[in-house]
Amino acid sequence: MAKCVIFDFDGTISDSIQVFIQAYNSFAAKEGYNQVALEELGDLKKMSIPERCKHLNFPMRNIPFAAPKLYKYIRESQASLPLFPGIKQMLDKLNQHGIHVAIISSNAGDIIENCLKANGIHYVKDILSSKYIFSKDKLIKKLLKQYDYSPKEVIYVGDEQRDIDASIKSGLRVLWASWGYDDESLISGETSKAGVPEDIVEFALKT
Repeated sequence: MAKCVIFDFDGTISDSIQVFIQAYNSFAAKEGYNQVALEELGDLKKMSIPERCKHLNFPMRNIPFAAPKLYKYIRESQASLPLFPGIKQMLDKLNQHGIHVAIISSNAGDIIENCLKANGIHYVKDILSSKYIFSKDKLIKKLLKQYDYSPKEVIYVGDEQRDIDASIKSGLRVLWASWGYDDESLISGETSKAGVPEDIVEFALKT
């Protein structure tokens, strides 16, 4: 049985894409970038992050500077970030089995914490966030060191190729959440697929 399961947040735990589209479009309208139409989502999910940025005429180098503005919009609008169906039950089961549940995300820590509390989830104490979207491996290694976990004792669950890349760099087993932001055509590497939240519980208890 795994000792710890680390989750990405947006697209894995929270179905936040509609809220982020609203936040991004508000930001894009002010900054002169292309906005996102809902009918584009299917195509955008099949694009890599550099391809999405090119499509939106949004320089990748601006991502760290744009993130605080998106989070500010979410806070000020008091937008609700819903959980995907079955996620709370899955997290509760992992916690009941004594598995350490942690979150590593590019989203802001207070936004994540507020979402969890609003859904009655009070046992997730480790929420690590970074504005640098390609540095999750550093946060993973920080958590492993803090709790003296070996990579074999930890599973990472995410919905994007960058989650998989960070997990592989850190030596972790990785589960890809098929309901998230990235289309299956983008996913590569040594990855297991989680089709429903219950798959994650079964995988964590067996390994």
